[in-house]
Amino acid sequence: MKPKNEKNNLNRKVIINLAYLFGIIILVVATVLLSQNVEQQSKNKGSFTDLVSLIREDKVSEIKLSEVKDTLITKVYQTDKRERNDVKEVIYPNVSQDKSKTVLDNLQLALGDKKLAIGNGEKQIIYSEVPRSWFNQMIESGFIQNILIIGLILGGGIYLLRRVGEANNKTISFGNSKAKQYDEENQTKITFADVAGNEEAKQELNEVVDFLKRPEEYVKMGAKIPKGVLLVGTPGNGKTLMAKAIAGEAEVPFLFVSGSEFVEMFVGVGAGRVRDLFRKAKKKAPCVIFIDEIDAVGRQRGAGMGGGNDEREQTLNQILVELDGFEPSSSVIVIGATNRPDVLDPALLRPGRFDRQVTVTSPDRKEREQILKIHSKNKKLAASADLSIVAKRTAGFSAADLFNVLNEAAILTVREKKSEIDNVILREAVEKVLLGPSLKSKVITEDQKRLTAYHEAGHALVATVLPKSRKVQKVTIIPRGRAAGYTFSDEGENDAITRSRSEFLADIANLFGGYCAEEIVFGETSTGASSDLSKATEIARNMVTKYGMSEGLGPVVFQEEKGMNYLGRDTEYKQYSQDAARIIDQEVSQIVLEGYQICRSVLIQFRDKLDQISSVLIEKEVLEYEDFSELTDDVLDKPFKLLPVPAERTKAMLLKK
Repeated sequence: MKPKNEKNNLNRKVIINLAYLFGIIILVVATVLLSQNVEQQSKNKGSFTDLVSLIREDKVSEIKLSEVKDTLITKVYQTDKRERNDVKEVIYPNVSQDKSKTVLDNLQLALGDKKLAIGNGEKQIIYSEVPRSWFNQMIESGFIQNILIIGLILGGGIYLLRRVGEANNKTISFGNSKAKQYDEENQTKITFADVAGNEEAKQELNEVVDFLKRPEEYVKMGAKIPKGVLLVGTPGNGKTLMAKAIAGEAEVPFLFVSGSEFVEMFVGVGAGRVRDLFRKAKKKAPCVIFIDEIDAVGRQRGAGMGGGNDEREQTLNQILVELDGFEPSSSVIVIGATNRPDVLDPALLRPGRFDRQVTVTSPDRKEREQILKIHSKNKKLAASADLSIVAKRTAGFSAADLFNVLNEAAILTVREKKSEIDNVILREAVEKVLLGPSLKSKVITEDQKRLTAYHEAGHALVATVLPKSRKVQKVTIIPRGRAAGYTFSDEGENDAITRSRSEFLADIANLFGGYCAEEIVFGETSTGASSDLSKATEIARNMVTKYGMSEGLGPVVFQEEKGMNYLGRDTEYKQYSQDAARIIDQEVSQIVLEGYQICRSVLIQFRDKLDQISSVLIEKEVLEYEDFSELTDDVLDKPFKLLPVPAERTKAMLLKK
């Protein structure tokens, strides 16, 4: 939002330009109308000889004497029609050799023997002297027309000069910063209380706030506060919100700009904008500058395609100088935000510049619930609405994703013509954000329905029996998006940062749930398991190449992610030979086969429960957490025995050594 003074200046400029434009239009219209009036008068002029002839023919009923240029304005009537409504006005100039005589004397001389009869008789001419106003005199003399033309020329010239001046100002100000100031008068003040989660990050940033509130005490103690703070985290987790909260807590001016706004096609413009930005910040000190997506301008130098003298590098050099050069900024703190800290230039991250990095992580279950409470303040939630349900089902969601869930819930509530957002709507909103809208109108055959029911029952049953697996929250066979059905699982009591080999194996076994269920019940598999198999293979390959969880290869990493800065994306480098690749493939197949064996053993030993879950799904189509828990209480974490994998399956899944 633009500051109030900037808005007032903009409105004033618009009003002045509109006033000039309307003034020019009025001058043009007035000039055209007066020109038409003068032209009409010129058409209605007649000669003095014609007037004398009309009087002789007794066709003149009235004569008016004008004061302007000694002319006569006569009203002519036909002889047989003297009604006042048939008036025709004609201007006759008083042409005479003797200028000292009056109009009447000239007429009498011109008429000769036929004297001019003046009076009020039936056939006498009515004579009157009509005084002309000063305005009419100026119009008839052409003075006003000349003034209007001069005014039109001057007005148009001033308008053009103003436009040219504005264009020159824009050219001169091309290097000015495009930073916007956060205006607390027009926007709600944001503090750390409005930022849920990331308590450690807020604690780090509180030191910056304290410095802005009382810088003298830090200077007296000899402490030097960080010049720059880099907020690192995935998109949508509140980096910008935290920067605003710093300014709100410290109650200091807040200038924010995007990193891409510094870069232009002309070399030197970006550096000029950086200088202008810091010049404005120093005038407002203490002040906070927030540069969003700083990786757009702060990428490592020398890695670009434009060489060492391109515009982006010039801009970065100027930022480095402003942060910690010969004239360091006092009481001006720069906050940068990026989700690509690995591509930033090392000079930008050294102490004295962005010397403090604060990681803004994705919220866990408790933090998700706090974020949902903040976003639900302006939503009409039912008294029975439980936000913890949404928090359980949104593992890995960012704060922006959670806002989107509640927004979708509000839209669905209006669509369903309900007065409040209830639990049913909340669950539907989560599923819609994850998978898309439900396809309730799609026609599904009984065979497809039965196949989907067993597929999803297989996933749900394996997840319930295995102690290391994620627990089921919902099972449905209603198609949604590209999925014929789906099984919702949570992330456990706490969203784990690290995971063990047994947990990965449980995930692989869970992914094989639908595949093995189809194989056991129907004797063949369908394409519905393709996505599950792809995920299972990916997990197994990461276990071997990234996490060192294979028995045959040991704790060796065979795959690293290296950023290619000039391309802006990560590329995986394979640092192993062809022989190692063959062994990797064997180890991946071995892990996949192990997960398949676990899944198949569970489904065979709990076949009756698999049939029961499938039957209920075919009947109800949806099993929420409460109904599913009641249905599977007797098998919860129940032990099972590993069964051997059929020989033909082992040969198919394992490569020959």
